[in-house]
Amino acid sequence: MADQNVAVRAKSTNLKKYFRDTVAELKKVIWPTKQQVINSTIAVLGAVLVVGIFIWVFDSGINYLISKWLFGGK
Repeated sequence: MADQNVAVRAKSTNLKKYFRDTVAELKKVIWPTKQQVINSTIAVLGAVLVVGIFIWVFDSGINYLISKWLFGGK
């Protein structure tokens, strides 16, 4: 019975230490400003758009070439 109490206390202490350490680490983080988040979002959306257009053009070209080759120009 005493061993179980020690194990429960140890788990409780470990859990408290984990959350205390997590909060301490989060305080060290340098969070981006609102403008940095907006700029990064715009950059990501722009990159996604460019890559999407590239894939669309490539896919359409391959589709056209394969349909010409397989179906003789239909």
